[in-house]
Amino acid sequence: MPPLFRLCYITDQNALGPRPLLPLIREAVEAGIDLIQIREKDLPTRALLQLVESAVTTARGSETCIVVNDRLDVALAAGADGVHLGTQSIPAQAVRKIVPEGFWVGVSCHSREEVQVAETAGADYVVLGPIFETPSKIAYGPSLGLDMLRQAAGVARVPILALGGISVERARACLDVGAAGIAGIRVFQGAPSLAVRIRELRAQFP
Repeated sequence: MPPLFRLCYITDQNALGPRPLLPLIREAVEAGIDLIQIREKDLPTRALLQLVESAVTTARGSETCIVVNDRLDVALAAGADGVHLGTQSIPAQAVRKIVPEGFWVGVSCHSREEVQVAETAGADYVVLGPIFETPSKIAYGPSLGLDMLRQAAGVARVPILALGGISVERARACLDVGAAGIAGIRVFQGAPSLAVRIRELRAQFP
């Protein structure tokens, strides 16, 4: 089983504008975030590798795990804790065959059926969304809602992190229907203080 992944900060440098990303990663680690997903799809390979290496160094000795979105090659080269796979990524079962023991594999899912497929394929955790309406997830169709989250959590044996339109107020509702935790970009990066936001979200857990 993976560590107790409850709070997952998904990075997005483009949404930060001129603000640098690495200080936010450092702040999240110091605040005790469980999981950071480096999701910088626009970065060239060399720049992405340097960012991930810096994040791994920052998190060393802490409880924070660093995973890389889609780029298994970068995750392995940088010594990250795992990879996060999307619907168009390498299948989880193929990844399992070539990664070392203890290397975490997360999978993005958009339905209960996809959760079951990801679990069977060897995912350690899944991110399910969008639970609520959010502009960044319009391409994935209408929001799933709390009832779908409840159904998926009821059949899954791996932790499910709720994604999409998550706020401090909505986090508790997701936990109440069975989510193991929450994941997001704006809920973290949009806060005046990332450390304070992490404490606010921690307080929602029973």
